[in-house]
Amino acid sequence: MTTNAQYAPPRPQPRPRRIQDALDSIKQELDLLHADRDSIRAQRDDLETQVNHQVNEVNTIRRSLYDLEVQQGKVRQHYEDELRRLRLELAGLRQAQGIPGFHPVPIPGPTDSKPPDIDLRPKARETDRIQDSRDPKRPKPERETTPPDPALPPPHVLYPAGPSSVRPHPRSPSDYHLPPINPTPQSSFPDELNVPPEFRKEGSDWFAVFNPRVKRSLDISLVHNLVHASVVCCVQFSLDGKYLATGCNRTAQIYDVKTGAKICVLADENANKSGDLYIRSVRFSPDGKLLATGAEDRQIRIWDIAKKRIRNVFVGHSQEIYSLDFSLDGRFIISGSGDKTARIWDMHDDSSSKVLTINDTDSLNNDAGVTSVAISPNGALVAAGSLDTIVRIWDVKTGALVERLRGHRDSVYSVAFTPDGRGLVSGSLDKTLKYWDVAALAARKGPEEVVMKKPGEKAPPGGMSACTMDFVGHKDYVLSVSVSHDGQWVVSGSKDRCVQFWDIRNATLQFVLQGHKNSGPDFTRCEPDWKHARDGEWR
Repeated sequence: MTTNAQYAPPRPQPRPRRIQDALDSIKQELDLLHADRDSIRAQRDDLETQVNHQVNEVNTIRRSLYDLEVQQGKVRQHYEDELRRLRLELAGLRQAQGIPGFHPVPIPGPTDSKPPDIDLRPKARETDRIQDSRDPKRPKPERETTPPDPALPPPHVLYPAGPSSVRPHPRSPSDYHLPPINPTPQSSFPDELNVPPEFRKEGSDWFAVFNPRVKRSLDISLVHNLVHASVVCCVQFSLDGKYLATGCNRTAQIYDVKTGAKICVLADENANKSGDLYIRSVRFSPDGKLLATGAEDRQIRIWDIAKKRIRNVFVGHSQEIYSLDFSLDGRFIISGSGDKTARIWDMHDDSSSKVLTINDTDSLNNDAGVTSVAISPNGALVAAGSLDTIVRIWDVKTGALVERLRGHRDSVYSVAFTPDGRGLVSGSLDKTLKYWDVAALAARKGPEEVVMKKPGEKAPPGGMSACTMDFVGHKDYVLSVSVSHDGQWVVSGSKDRCVQFWDIRNATLQFVLQGHKNSGPDFTRCEPDWKHARDGEWR
């Protein structure tokens, strides 16, 4: 028999100690988390305070900078006013003492540089593409390089220009590297503020200032305002002066000089339609029946004007074509390109050309693209201006290099023979023109009479063509030069938007013409009537 004690219910057991310990641990962790939260909140508040402090400091600095800017503007205005006063005082002193010096008055207007750099240099320019600023004529990578200016190139080292001077005696060969400019003027303009009204001539958007110190031998007036839809890169009159051709984007246009009417538009419908295709040079044949155009696509097109169709296409240059010139008999056409060559093309045989390559070992740099070409009146010589500052002359018959003309301090952008072939005028980015006496070359009976000198070698007698005059007065790059048909006047166009007319006998400035809102990369002469001289973007 069992007892009742054996069936008694079990006694309740106390809670295990480990659970209590776990709860206490959790509570402690919560307390730590609360403490961390409070600490983070305190740090946040501290950071916010620091950020607000720094923001206040920045605002204080901004206010200080604004006050300094206002102050600087007032100081600058004060100095400008003082400078203006001093200029007026200097003008008065010049008038009293007869100190020469002329500075054309600028015309307000945009200074964008397109046209096709003629910066003139290949594209990238014309955006100062003059500028140009496609500045103008430097070889461009496939496709561009500068602006850009219709184009721009490496910066040029410019030198201060002094007054025009005449050298009565040729310099020695050692002088040709960087010839000094004679600071003694022949006859220059007084300050423009002192030019009497009778020596100024103005139109609605142009004006001319005549030199009161020399006899007034020329006059000028606006005949036509030929408006174009795109940049005008080049112009040329026909030999009889009846027609004017202009080169633009994809088209060449021909105008009647007497009426101003557009009589012809020449466009190659087979040309590549992508992008721009600026025509950098136009040239009438001597008989006026043909027009040659040189463009960015490296092709020379010979147009039959009456039929408005292409008669010949000359292909061979590996870079843009910047300049063309016809021989007076119409047999040859000369071309210059950024590929460092000039070529002589036979109008009766378009299958071949004579290549005149610049490969001198003594060039000042490797950038020797040809910017301008000219053939002498007798058809015996070809002159080419180059980006490496040198003017080179070749014999047409043999293709031999017969002369290097050194003297310019920056790229040469234009060359022109005088009508008698005894002189050559060059224009450069160094802001000057130079007159070279090439009579010895013009008078030779055969190429054997002129032996090309080697680098550093003294020139043989009669083999050096001397620079006898400097034309100084432009304030910016000289982009184009021309000589009047009577050989008495030189005309130069510049990026300073001025066209200057010079007496070729003594480099005296006759007058200055200003009327463009951009630089004139090219101009030409009208043979029968000199008053029709034009610059590139004629308005």
